[in-house]
Amino acid sequence: MKYSLGFLVLACSIALAQTAPSRPPITGISHIAVYAADPAAAQHYYVDIIGCEKRPDPENPHGARYYVNSTQFIEVLPLADKSSPNRLDHLAYNTTNASQMVLYLISKGFKITDAVEDADDGSRWIRVKDPEGNAVEFVQPPANPQPVNAPNLVGHHIIHVGMLVHSQEKEDTFYRAILGFKPYWYGGMQPGKIDWVSQQTPESHDWLEYMLTSGPSGSGIQDISQHQLGVLNHFSIGVVSVPKTFDTLKAANRLSSPNDHAQIGVDGKWQLNLFDPDGTRLEYMEFSNVQKPCCSDFTAPNPSPSE
Repeated sequence: MKYSLGFLVLACSIALAQTAPSRPPITGISHIAVYAADPAAAQHYYVDIIGCEKRPDPENPHGARYYVNSTQFIEVLPLADKSSPNRLDHLAYNTTNASQMVLYLISKGFKITDAVEDADDGSRWIRVKDPEGNAVEFVQPPANPQPVNAPNLVGHHIIHVGMLVHSQEKEDTFYRAILGFKPYWYGGMQPGKIDWVSQQTPESHDWLEYMLTSGPSGSGIQDISQHQLGVLNHFSIGVVSVPKTFDTLKAANRLSSPNDHAQIGVDGKWQLNLFDPDGTRLEYMEFSNVQKPCCSDFTAPNPSPSE
C-alpha cells in the first residue's frame, strides 16, 4: 500500500495552515544496503562469519536481509552495474512515523520523489536523496518486530554507519539543520586535517560518520577504487571487548583475512575491521574509548551495551 504524493502534499498543506509539522523521532540506525557480486559468498560471510540471521527482503525480492537485532540489519542486493566500484546502495535510519517524516520534510522545502511504502513484515519506509545525492531511507519498524535467532553474533547493535562525503557543509544542511543530528566527534590522520566527522541521530546514541578521506571536495566515486570505497562506506557493530571478539573469531576461524587484527583508533576506541567479499568494511568497535581521542573530545554520550 502506498500513500500518494498528492494526498501527502494536501495533508501537509492542511497541517501547515494550522501549525508546522514536527519531526518524528529518529531512534537510531535501521540498516545499510550493499551490493554483492556473488550472493552465495555474501551469505556465507554474513551468516557463517558474522553470525547474522538471514531473512527475505520485503523491499526487494532478489535481495536478502541479515539481521543483527530485531530492528537492525544489513540488506544485501544483487550487483546490477558490474562496471561500478560502488557497493553502497543506501543508508537507513529508524523513525517512529514514516508518514509524519514525509510531512516534516515537505514543510522544510524538501522534494519527496516517492510515496510511503508498506512492507509485508509490518514496516513502512520512505526514500529520499541527501544534498550529495546519496539515497537515504527512514524506516518505521514493525509494531511487534520478530526476535532474532543469531547465537553466533558477537555483537547485537549497529552503532554507526559511514559514507563518502565530499562537502561537510553541504551535508550538514540536511543531517544537522533539518534532521537534528548532534555533533559527536571529529578527527583526522594528520594534525590539522579533518578526515572523519561523526554526528549522532537525534533520539539515540547511534551515529553517522562522514568519511572525508576521499581527496579534494567534489571528486566523484569513479575516481576511487572499489577497495577504497569499501573502507569509506561501512558499518560498525558495537562490542564490549574487541580483543575478546578477535580471539573468539580467530578460534572459530571466522576472520575475513589472515591480516585481520585488533587496534586502537585515533578516537581512542578499540576496533577490528573485517571485509565482506565485495570489500564493504565491518568495524567491530568498543562502546567507549580507552584512551584520550585525538583532535576533539566526544561531545555526546557513547552508546552502551544495553541499547
